[in-house]
Amino acid sequence: MATHAVTGPPAQEEPAGGGLPVPELDTAEVGRWRAGGGGLIELLALARERCGGVAAVRIGPEPTVLVTGPEAVQHVLARNPERYVKRSHRARLLIGDGVLAAAGEAWKRQRRLLQAQFTGTGMRRYEQRIAAAAGTAAGRWARFARTGETFDVGEEMRLFALDTIWRALTGHPLDARTARELASVAAVVAALPSLPADEVEARGSVAADLARIDAVARHAVAAARDRETGPDGPGLLQVLVDASSTHPEYTDRLLRDELVTLLVAGHETTATTLTWLYLLLDRHPAAREEALAAGPEGSPERREALQALVSETLRLYPSAWLLPRHAAEADTLSGHAVAAGTDLLVCPYLTHRDPRLWPDPERFDPGRFTTPGGRPAQPGAYLPFGMGPRACLGTQFALRESTALLERLLPLQAPVFDSVPAGAAYSITVRPDGPTPARLVPAV
Repeated sequence: MATHAVTGPPAQEEPAGGGLPVPELDTAEVGRWRAGGGGLIELLALARERCGGVAAVRIGPEPTVLVTGPEAVQHVLARNPERYVKRSHRARLLIGDGVLAAAGEAWKRQRRLLQAQFTGTGMRRYEQRIAAAAGTAAGRWARFARTGETFDVGEEMRLFALDTIWRALTGHPLDARTARELASVAAVVAALPSLPADEVEARGSVAADLARIDAVARHAVAAARDRETGPDGPGLLQVLVDASSTHPEYTDRLLRDELVTLLVAGHETTATTLTWLYLLLDRHPAAREEALAAGPEGSPERREALQALVSETLRLYPSAWLLPRHAAEADTLSGHAVAAGTDLLVCPYLTHRDPRLWPDPERFDPGRFTTPGGRPAQPGAYLPFGMGPRACLGTQFALRESTALLERLLPLQAPVFDSVPAGAAYSITVRPDGPTPARLVPAV
């Protein structure tokens, strides 16, 4: 195991409050990283490699603490969420005061209202809508197979996931016009890393896309206020609109923010995961064959195997790859002193690729999730949707829609990629950094 030795200047006197100083990545190595034009993930990976599961790195003028060790991850996210708080969200320009960006009592109220919609009985009401969206996607793929036309796998996954969450929110299947307008959601998400630091300038850079998103949201909220029920019955947006009669904080603006938040969280991550999965299966076709051979269509064995494909994809490309937190008070984290006011980055992406936790971590191996002892038992070692009270509300929804689509597509068609992306782009999600053109051929 890697030690927690300091690779920079000699450690200073132990800080007040107990605990050793957090080991810091040598500033010379940070300088070489800057000079080489490396990405953030390369710097964080270097800090983890040199300093261990709790490491300091100077991304800005003050050290930021990187957290990747399972015990430390659990301490920050699950055991002490009131001490390590979420101050803002990288997508606030898009999602406003929706539940992902909200804090304090507002966040508690918003989460409480939504939570029941994604567990137990709440999830059962979405089963038919998920199945219908999967059937629509399967119909498109059948056409692609007949015509031999080239299509983009990532765009297909985005369209399926957007159709699914739109049905859940409004009770309506996604129509072509709404799909075109909501392409602006993906456009803003992709633009976020390169937007100006100034909020006004940033908003101006994506003003046209935000206007299209706002127009769709206004129409959907107005329809819910008029109780225009879709063919699938009322959707989750109706629950939010009804809540506004007793919760005055649910203004039209907050309803817009919550709707857009659910659109972003409900389709961007799922679409990205499914795109990565198909790219991985292209490189590892035996994994597809093993999943289909696990049991007959519709069997628990088949579903478990499909779930393992999704779980292993999420290990390599977690939906929540980076979780910023802020130390509201001083603390001792895995034996290291963390001062009040310190910024932290919990990085599931690096935790999931730690060879001390996951043998041969770069290898795609769905068997880790079907073989007893195949995955680490420590809480905090696997957290593709985060953990603790701010873990993703829609985890079960995302997993169910992913397996529902694979149940329809995996036995029937195998895409042959004309080209594949060279790497990954790290934004709100970790997504392929280029298009994914493919054609369909009959499955063998």
